[in-house]
Amino acid sequence: MAAHPPATTITSLPASSQISSTSATGNTTNSTSSQSHIPQSAPAGILSITQPPQTTIAFFKIAQSQPITFAWNYSYVLSTPTSITVSAVCENGNTYPVGPTDGVISGNATSVVWDAYAWQQSHPNSPLAQATYTLEIFDSRGPGAARSPGLLTPNDALQFALYTPQAYTPIASGQ
Repeated sequence: MAAHPPATTITSLPASSQISSTSATGNTTNSTSSQSHIPQSAPAGILSITQPPQTTIAFFKIAQSQPITFAWNYSYVLSTPTSITVSAVCENGNTYPVGPTDGVISGNATSVVWDAYAWQQSHPNSPLAQATYTLEIFDSRGPGAARSPGLLTPNDALQFALYTPQAYTPIASGQ
């Protein structure tokens, strides 16, 4: 596992904090801040998939009562995004929203449960292929956002496969 730089402490102001300063001439100015100050030396924010493990390709059934859970944790994210988008990108080029809210979930979420079967049933014209998918998780800057100090770096490191189980055929049937 790669070593990560030490955590960086930042000074942040609550949204719409008012800052007063007095100049050398004695004039007072007020300004409003709506963002945290993130030092340029801060590492880029990282999202690491914890379920299923990124080291193997997990196989999931598209079947009733078989929800799929994806989980992750964050490191070095100093500015929590308002929301994140979770998508399954199929090897055939189709992209599907993951989760109950069309793939857009709270920016501080650490997991999402996807009922692929329910999605398939409600979208018969866009069926999920029995294929390999890449899970993409990104903030409002999009899947191609550049690494930036303290901000979430998009993650597309997890591959998984979906399959549809076939009906049971007894051996006695000879087929």
